[in-house]
Amino acid sequence: MVGQIRAAGGEIYAITSEPQRLADQAKASWDLNYEAIGDPHHEISGACRERGLLEIYVNERTELLVSAAGRIGNTGDEIAVKYSHPKGYFQPGVLALAADGGVLYRWRGTPTRGNMGGATERPTAEYVFERVEQARAAAEASGQTANAELDLKPKLDSRGIPWPLFVSLLVANGWFIRPKPFPLSRVGLRCSNVPSARSHASRSSSGLGCWRSRKCPAGSRGLRSSAGRRG
Repeated sequence: MVGQIRAAGGEIYAITSEPQRLADQAKASWDLNYEAIGDPHHEISGACRERGLLEIYVNERTELLVSAAGRIGNTGDEIAVKYSHPKGYFQPGVLALAADGGVLYRWRGTPTRGNMGGATERPTAEYVFERVEQARAAAEASGQTANAELDLKPKLDSRGIPWPLFVSLLVANGWFIRPKPFPLSRVGLRCSNVPSARSHASRSSSGLGCWRSRKCPAGSRGLRSSAGRRG
């Protein structure tokens, strides 16, 4: 899809609320062939909002990210997570601009329980490209600058899982003591070692047994220690 965009005369950029150091890590880890730009102080997103191009949602409650590192007991990790989002973190958005500054496409994610707080449901690349090409053709035919409306019903790449199931996975990740978020993988961050799906399935099975009997069955301690081993 990146090749098609460039063949049509365009370019693609990924903008994140992470600092440039982590944006570079993401580009390398995901083998991206386009630029990833860190915008931790929201200068780019702020300019888009001020110019009326796109206003994306920003989650300013980053204490969950801080506490996720703090519970590991690593002060250095806690500081790293805390200051990677000095003004909060973006919810997803897509903005396509024409050479004359016209808006060919715009969409912003709205965090809901249905999309797990914004963790899922993105427009497909093929769908967005098609909408951009349609907007370009319409602008050329009319001789006017494109000004696409905010897309409220795009074709999505996935659907979120039921909210009760999502919450149960968070609780399982916190050993059924408290909900614990899943931190993203980062170089040098110990709290980023997320247990495998098998680990969470084992935890869920153990937790279900404890809930049903109100008393952990014999052997559940061994299951917990083996399931919780982090690689």
